[in-house]
Amino acid sequence: DLDECAASPCKDHQYCLNTDGSFSCKACDASCVGCTGEGSEKCKTCASGYVKEDEKCTDIDECNLPEKVCTQENQDCVNTSGSYKCVCSEGFEDKDGTCVQT
Repeated sequence: DLDECAASPCKDHQYCLNTDGSFSCKACDASCVGCTGEGSEKCKTCASGYVKEDEKCTDIDECNLPEKVCTQENQDCVNTSGSYKCVCSEGFEDKDGTCVQT
């Protein structure tokens, strides 16, 4: 078997998997920018919103940072994979970018 992966035939956001007589390109984990294999522990570097922790790229919980990311009144932070979103607190709704009581 020829190791086609030695020639790095895959794109930047993929890793090469050598198979018998061939190869396949697999997508890197969402937490990676470039990778050497499957999973968040094989990242070359971590994607934005992720930090290297115990050799893995793990999601940063922006909602638990010392500096508030959702600064508007009556707004709650919701952590998402690699990011966060600001939503109006319960009993409030978004009216033209401001959370007003419902």
